[in-house]
Amino acid sequence: MRLGRVLAESLADEGCDLAVHCNRSFAEAGELASRLRAKGCRVAVIKRNLLSPKAAENLIKKTLKSFGRLDILINNAASFSKLSLSDSSEKQVRRELEINLFAPVLMTRAFAEISGKGKIVNMLDRRIDGQECGMAAYLLSKQALASFTKIAALELAPRITVNGVAPGPVLPPDGIKNREKAGKIPLGKRPTTNDIAEAAVFLLKSEAITGQIVFVDGGQHLLGNNCVKRDS
Repeated sequence: MRLGRVLAESLADEGCDLAVHCNRSFAEAGELASRLRAKGCRVAVIKRNLLSPKAAENLIKKTLKSFGRLDILINNAASFSKLSLSDSSEKQVRRELEINLFAPVLMTRAFAEISGKGKIVNMLDRRIDGQECGMAAYLLSKQALASFTKIAALELAPRITVNGVAPGPVLPPDGIKNREKAGKIPLGKRPTTNDIAEAAVFLLKSEAITGQIVFVDGGQHLLGNNCVKRDS
């Protein structure tokens, strides 16, 4: 089960009404909406391509129109490419930055302007706490989003909290069937999507936490990342 689905169901269990964003997975989003409505919550499915101009702002406005208020924003949409710096085209670098960084920044700004108060959680990656070869554009975008999380937390206080969750090896990226080897995990097991959702809900419930990044990776980030260039 993808992380977005688990996050949505966890929030529904907490009594939240939900706007489910999708781009290409409209049918899957519709199925999820049916499951969420069965839990007793109102659901709107909103299709937007976050690479399109004004998509982020329009998404926030559409959500407000659907529900009349906004309390929570979870920036979970992501693009992942496992490409070295030399193999990354300008188009690919721009795509990673547009979806992983610019869209959350613009969504956050629109949320702050329209709602005025609430809680935001940015979904990051445990790799932000180091360097790793073979994913230059992706890692750059997520590290920048981690920095933005702290900047936004300070700028938007006291009316809006902004935090992040940095998952470890949970699921393969969309479109990739096999998971990579997880590597050493101090706690001895991979985190689950439920673990990630529980961390997000915890941050959303807190009235005293902002600017924090919670690593849900079994302690893997404590081991550091080694960028080793291998011979081809």
